[in-house]
Amino acid sequence: MLTDAMQKTLDAKELLETGRATKVAEAVESVDLSRSAFYKYRDAIFPFHAMIKEQIITLSIHLRDQSGTLSKLLGIVAETEANVLTINQTIPLQGRANITLTIDTGSITVEVRELVKDIKEMDAVDRVEVIGSGS
Repeated sequence: MLTDAMQKTLDAKELLETGRATKVAEAVESVDLSRSAFYKYRDAIFPFHAMIKEQIITLSIHLRDQSGTLSKLLGIVAETEANVLTINQTIPLQGRANITLTIDTGSITVEVRELVKDIKEMDAVDRVEVIGSGS
């Protein structure tokens, strides 16, 4: 799901965090990424383990185009008492649509991993990924 530049940004951030690179220029050169791309994505892309600690998360959800699917998805989110901040849906092409859902998990009643698992178990869901977070 992540673009090549986004994945390389994660790799460069890991090099910096682990001390295998001491400067941004060194890290981006190691992963063959431009500094401008690194700075574009560095504050928006995080490894999954770091994101689940944050209050606001963004999910990318690939759905089959079936009547009532979005409503069921939002019902699952509502059951956890998470607050939906934004919903973006692409026009369904070839029977599939992508939903980008940003939610505030400050009052969530389950672990984020459990919410993602519940969404993945929906019949019409092909894939779910946490693609961003913030507080």
